[in-house]
Amino acid sequence: MLVPSADSVREKSAMLDQYWAGIELVMLDMDGTLLDRYFDDYFWEHFVPEIFAEKNNLQPAEARQQLLTRYQAREGTLAWTDLDYWSEQLGLDIPALKIQVDHLINVHPYAIVFLEFCRAAGKIIWLVTNAHSKTLEIKMAKTALQNHFDMIICAEEVGLAKEEPGFWAKLQERYHYQPERTLLADDNEKVLISAQNGGIKNLVYIAKPSSEEVAKPSGRFRSINYFSELMPEKAKMSSPRYRSGSSF
Repeated sequence: MLVPSADSVREKSAMLDQYWAGIELVMLDMDGTLLDRYFDDYFWEHFVPEIFAEKNNLQPAEARQQLLTRYQAREGTLAWTDLDYWSEQLGLDIPALKIQVDHLINVHPYAIVFLEFCRAAGKIIWLVTNAHSKTLEIKMAKTALQNHFDMIICAEEVGLAKEEPGFWAKLQERYHYQPERTLLADDNEKVLISAQNGGIKNLVYIAKPSSEEVAKPSGRFRSINYFSELMPEKAKMSSPRYRSGSSF
């Protein structure tokens, strides 16, 4: 295993210092970016199909295939993450089912360390998510991340999903941020492409959204596995949480 030289560490840290000097606003996605997407993958691909199969006298594999097809038909729209929509469509209480397995909701390693770094560096921090407001409520109750953000924006407030072409223009019109001084991190390449078309310059792809999957870097955007990769070395060393060996 190669150990980085002190000079290479200093050089990388200096480059990160320069990078952060141009950032005023940090926009972060929630599921797969700050939170482990394993919860969502398990919930929608396994848990809900099992309940749906039992309710409708179907074989689990048949129910799963039916639901995956129905999910995919709504991907990239607000309906895809709308708990009320899926409760009505499936005849299930989706928020209640989420609470049944909320022990699987986890924060990604180094996410909190990174949020603390952004706050200490004087950055404005927004959570910008496609998640439904009821999902947001469940996850904030479980993780207590809400106090780290200056603003929390659900796509339903804007009226479009983040992948949709008009989302970022509507967001900028409403909140008057500077796209060229904004960093956006997301685990969805379609969202990053849409944001790029909306003028956001600093785009980061989360290559390991789920703890149960191997990392898959983007061929188009800067990719990281963990947010610690965006932190200068001196910021890591000044973080009590990081120095203590805590990855959260």
